[in-house]
Amino acid sequence: MHKVFFKGRIEVREQYQRFGYNTNRQVKLGSANSPLTLVVCTVQRKEEIEQILLDNSLVANIEIDTDKHENIMELDAILNKPTTQTVIPSLSRNEPCNCGSGKKFKKCCGK
Repeated sequence: MHKVFFKGRIEVREQYQRFGYNTNRQVKLGSANSPLTLVVCTVQRKEEIEQILLDNSLVANIEIDTDKHENIMELDAILNKPTTQTVIPSLSRNEPCNCGSGKKFKKCCGK
């Protein structure tokens, strides 16, 4: 006689199907659906920002207001995203040395 034990639910709870963290989000900041909001002081600065937006294919609503301070933090955040850092693994003792001598690392440069 075989016994089968099922631990868990057969159907997924309805409330958990509709909610949760969406990793495949379609709306990105700087697109047509979600434009950047920028405030500049002069028309010349607006033209400079528009050129930067064209070069990076971004969309923004630019407001010219001489009374307010310039606010382009959203643009700076998109343009200066941190990149992934890669670490080169160090040589172990018994690998060939990277200086090209042909000796093991422990006998050559790893003193």
